Amino acid sequence: MPLLKIIALNDYTQLFVWKITETFDELFRSVALKDVSLARLEGMKAESHQKGFLGVRRLLMEAGYTDFDLYYDEFGKPHLRDGKHISISHSNDFSVIVLSAVNIGADLEILKEKTLKLAPRFMDISHLKNLNKEDELFKATVVWGIKESVFKIKNEVGISFKDHIFENDFNLVDRKCTVELRFSNKTECFDIVFDRIENYVFVCAFNSK
Repeated sequence: MPLLKIIALNDYTQLFVWKITETFDELFRSVALKDVSLARLEGMKAESHQKGFLGVRRLLMEAGYTDFDLYYDEFGKPHLRDGKHISISHSNDFSVIVLSAVNIGADLEILKEKTLKLAPRFMDISHLKNLNKEDELFKATVVWGIKESVFKIKNEVGISFKDHIFENDFNLVDRKCTVELRFSNKTECFDIVFDRIENYVFVCAFNSK
């Protein structure tokens, strides 16, 4: 069954995970797309991107929605017509959606060495001290996902991952942490949950209460 799991992240937030094992044609035949989505799909050059896009639409169906319930604002942020909050991500073999009663940002990243090499450009590398190589890669990928997730919530021009989003140091075993966005003369705090799904890292950000 391609729907891998549905996970309650808290009392008001659910994560839906789809492992893409189908062909493009199988996925395409299984969903109904509005014209704007069909045009967007046809404009994608990579089949992996197309399948990720379709995987998201299958997850919408699992959650009781269709592509017709989803729309994007002028900044590219997804919304559901019933007002429930949604965040979307897909990478290679997986698509995920997160549905919540509150504003959220989610990100899915495959573990790859390039992320660790680029770490000095987007994070405080002192947070990688005293870790083995595997955990260094895991943590650097989590931090990248944290910054992507916070950006998805705020979605404001000018936000820099390195200069404006600061993760507080955390232990990987806790699967949670906090982060601050210091931007435009104000500081906002976010709660983070993260996990590993096979060879991928999933991260979700919430505004701190």
